Amino acid sequence: QVQLQESGGGSVQAGGSLRLSCVASEFSSSLSEFSSCLAWFRQAPGKGREGVAVIRYRSDTTRYADSVKGRFTISQDNAGNTVYLQMNDLKPEDSARYYCATMGSWYPCPLSRPDAYDYWGQGTQVTVSS
Repeated sequence: QVQLQESGGGSVQAGGSLRLSCVASEFSSSLSEFSSCLAWFRQAPGKGREGVAVIRYRSDTTRYADSVKGRFTISQDNAGNTVYLQMNDLKPEDSARYYCATMGSWYPCPLSRPDAYDYWGQGTQVTVSS
């Protein structure tokens, strides 16, 4: 059973930065860990779950939501079991609960389909004040 644990959320003022971390116990793919997609989603009250960024395991292949391009960076550690989301120039509209998720796929990692992801963490809250 894959377990994901997020950390690093908090409250900041607009223009500030936070770095979220997600530690994975293992990767979800039964095919190969190299097919694993590691993603960050967020959900604000009353809204649907929105894809923020995704990275393929042991790869530099990344994708971002248009709303965060140039401000957020997704990365993973050398050991490959932790994925980060560096968030700079935060805006009040970035306030949400942030979740990491993983799935296995040899196709491009999806960012607009949270239903495609098999395993989710509990989330970490990010609040940005103006």
